[in-house]
Amino acid sequence: MQKLGYFFSVIFLVLFLSACGEQNTRQTPVEINGKTMGTTYNIKVFPGPVSLEAERFKSEVDEALVAVNQSMSTYIPDSEINRFNRLEANTVMPISADFRKVTAESIRLGQSTQTLDVTMGPLIDLWGFGPDKRPTKRPSQSEIEAMQANIGVDKLSLTSEGLSKSLSHLELSFSATAKGYGIDKVAELIERKGIENYMVEIGGELRISGNKPDATPWRIAIEKPDAPAGQRQIHRIIEPGKNSVATSGDYRIFYEMDGEVFTHLIDPATGKPVKHDLVSVTVLHPSAMTADGLATALTVMGTERAKAYAEQYKLPVYLISKTPDGLKTYSSSAFAPYLNKD
Repeated sequence: MQKLGYFFSVIFLVLFLSACGEQNTRQTPVEINGKTMGTTYNIKVFPGPVSLEAERFKSEVDEALVAVNQSMSTYIPDSEINRFNRLEANTVMPISADFRKVTAESIRLGQSTQTLDVTMGPLIDLWGFGPDKRPTKRPSQSEIEAMQANIGVDKLSLTSEGLSKSLSHLELSFSATAKGYGIDKVAELIERKGIENYMVEIGGELRISGNKPDATPWRIAIEKPDAPAGQRQIHRIIEPGKNSVATSGDYRIFYEMDGEVFTHLIDPATGKPVKHDLVSVTVLHPSAMTADGLATALTVMGTERAKAYAEQYKLPVYLISKTPDGLKTYSSSAFAPYLNKD
């Protein structure tokens, strides 16, 4: 018997309540929202003396996000990533500057963490988590091992001329880094206008800068991962400063088959869905792309490996694990300055 379902993980809320009250009219916010990358975006900026017309600003944001999507979406037939995925082995494809940045960081994170693999799509498909697929049976060990032998960032070659792969069937998927890169592109657009105080959110992930009009810092709430279904409860409030904030995901996808639950998080080292107690990962980093990738990678690691990695690389990381005695939290040494003391 099979059952498909969804369960909540951690979601971030921007806490505007502390900014209530009288605001300097010179700091009236400009707010825009829209759709991108299969999800939504929400942007709030305080332009101060900078002239910013909302409609034109939204047009510029949409243009930037469309360009990222056209480059990195596997759902667009003629996207840059799909053209690479159809490429023959050992053929160098010239790539755009955006594509190069995301590829380079994805390879770096893959090599560093050993748990983030942007070529792992076929393995995810094998377990029944690909687009429009449903699991019918558990893959055999031989099927898993055959798939593992034919994926890996070590089969990519990024040079000044472009990108190539050693296997024709090797495919890329930037689901763990492209959304964060979109946030970074919008943040760069805002900063080029001379605006320092802003919040950019796409699909629950954030990049923030500066302060609110009353000079108080942005405050972000991490939601309880064990809140009753349909309810949103605050677990912890943080003040991230000028950083991006990423979670391991708004939802976790899973299925149940023959009495066993399988999550969509696959460990490339074992080729199998992870089974551990880590239910939430919060990562702070100046780059939303990097925070995005690290949140996924650390979630796959599990609690103890994630702790060790965070301390080794001095990363601001906050973990929530489920134990028989309830939720257990861990804050890395580098995360301590961002914890709200109220």
